[in-house]
Amino acid sequence: MADYSESLIRSLIKKVKEYPRFSKEEIEKFCWMAVHEHKHGVLPSEYDIREIDEDLYLKLLQESKSNNF
Repeated sequence: MADYSESLIRSLIKKVKEYPRFSKEEIEKFCWMAVHEHKHGVLPSEYDIREIDEDLYLKLLQESKSNNF
């Protein structure tokens, strides 16, 4: 897994929490949205199939779950 800065992960966690209709039950979806926005500069559209940085997504998801959102 790639090494990501703590500041990047913290900023993405903050972004996840600030999304409208954020829900802990859908943490996977919101982490995916944050990584997509980080990589592509925009939120995903309904049928967006562009690739994301999967390692970053998994790291963000792991940190989000361990921080007990």
